[in-house]
Amino acid sequence: MTQQLLLLHTSITWALAGLIWTIQRVHYPLFEHVGEEKFPIYHARHMWLVTWVVGPLALAEGGTAALLFWSGERSSLFWLSLGALVVAWISTFCFQVPLHGRLASGFDLPTIRRLTSTNWMRTIAWTVRGVCLLLLLWPVKH
Repeated sequence: MTQQLLLLHTSITWALAGLIWTIQRVHYPLFEHVGEEKFPIYHARHMWLVTWVVGPLALAEGGTAALLFWSGERSSLFWLSLGALVVAWISTFCFQVPLHGRLASGFDLPTIRRLTSTNWMRTIAWTVRGVCLLLLLWPVKH
């Protein structure tokens, strides 16, 4: 059961890692090219739609992480992956949420660029998580 749960957890994490890379390299850079007139609608639609993708995945990631912990997973790689998740969520609530709040008022190029630059923390954190979890799936035998 633990190996299957770890596989599920790793899959969810990589879905989020793929999503954050798409946001980082596609969505946020495109914010700069929407234009002032259409930006508020575009941004609101982006936020609404991405929430329906991120929300269930984030809940599943947190839930499966908790189940792994309760099932006895205590490896260093697991702790590192949890630390990376904490970094991703701190970045989300300290940087991305407030910056999106500003952008809800309208187009602001410096805010868009700050959003893109600070989002690298989440992008790297979810990638580190994914790598740690993959390493847990394929442990080295001594």
